[in-house]
This record gives sequence, C-alpha cells and structure tokens, in this order.
Amino acid sequence: MPLALVTGSARENSIAAGVVPRLRADGWHVVTCDLENADYLFDLSTAAGPAALIEAVMRDEGPISALVLSHAHDVESGVLDTTAESFDHHIAVNARASLLLIAAFARQIPEAGGAVVALTSDATTGNLPYGASKGALDRIVISAARELGPMRISANVLNPGPIDTGWMDESTRQELTPRHPSGRLGQPADIASVVAFLVSSEGRWISGQLLNADGGFSARF
Repeated sequence: MPLALVTGSARENSIAAGVVPRLRADGWHVVTCDLENADYLFDLSTAAGPAALIEAVMRDEGPISALVLSHAHDVESGVLDTTAESFDHHIAVNARASLLLIAAFARQIPEAGGAVVALTSDATTGNLPYGASKGALDRIVISAARELGPMRISANVLNPGPIDTGWMDESTRQELTPRHPSGRLGQPADIASVVAFLVSSEGRWISGQLLNADGGFSARF
C-alpha cells in the first residue's frame, strides 16, 4: 500500500481533512502532520522541522510516495501594516517549509517515483504576506517538476479558489456563490478528487502546472 503524507490537516473541515479520506478510499496509507490533531506534530516554521518530519514518517511508516502540502500560515495585512516578522513567518511556513519538505521527500523517493501536490492561492491585496509566500511556493513546485522529473516525481500547484471550509461568514457566501458558474461554493471533497487524480499513476503525466480547480470561479466571461 503506497504511503501519502498530508500536511495541514488539523481542522476538521479543511481541504486537507477532505483529502485524507479520499486518498484512503483509493488505497493509500495516509499519515497527517500539523501542530495538533494529527499523526505527526511538527512545527514547520523551523528550519529543522520539515526534514525531521520526513525522517520520522520514513522511520515509522516507510518510504513516502505522495506529498500533499496543505499547511499554511495566514494573517491578513497589506503593504503598510505588514511587519518584517510577519512576512518572514509567512515565508518560513508557506514557502521555505515546502521547499525543504519537497527536497527531503525527493531524497527518499521509492524507485517507482511519486507525486507532489501543493495547495496555493492568488490572494494579494489585503493579504500580502500570505499571497507573496504562496507565489514563492508556486515557483518552488514548478521548479521541482523540472528538476525532479528524472526521478519520476511529478509536481503540481493546485489553486482551489474560495472553498467553504468554515472561514466564510454569510455575507461572504452570498457574495461569492453567484460568481461560481455552477451556482454553489466549492467543498473540500471537490478538491480531494483532483488531488487524488494528480497523485495517482494515471495523473502523473500532468506535472509542472499551476492548475485552477475552482469550478469556473476564475473564468472570465
């Protein structure tokens, strides 16, 4: 049974929490990581945390075939009120940790290869440090697809658009719902299906892409 590591799974209604049961239903052995409520508790904001996580999972569970990066730090601020400390923390969690996790994952990859899927966002104005760190994540993952392709590793960035994971109030739901061509908001299960395909053997020919899986939310008419 292939092993998948999913980060950022603590919240019950998060995207990662939706990915975990879907992968298990597809025959994956799944382990999770977060600061709490996960199989592995690691602080990914530290320089040593990502490699230590991969090492611990390998020691306890065996080689990892799929890495799903859904962890994130997000404190809203803009150009005038983002502090250096806040910006650095966003970069450390959302970008640096992802780079170090991907590198450690690649160093232990089984001969059959594997897949990386990272969740991103196009947030910018009013959410500057989060958006900037996610932009760095995008480039890291796309670069990994080129560099790690010879190791039979696919790597993709997935932008789910606004998913109703509990952060929306009713006015936000009413604003966003009509902007979806389907007339409904996305749910974690919608993204879980896409992630499951990308990490499957059938989906690994897709690599080096920043994919919008948002039900048409980003389409311009």
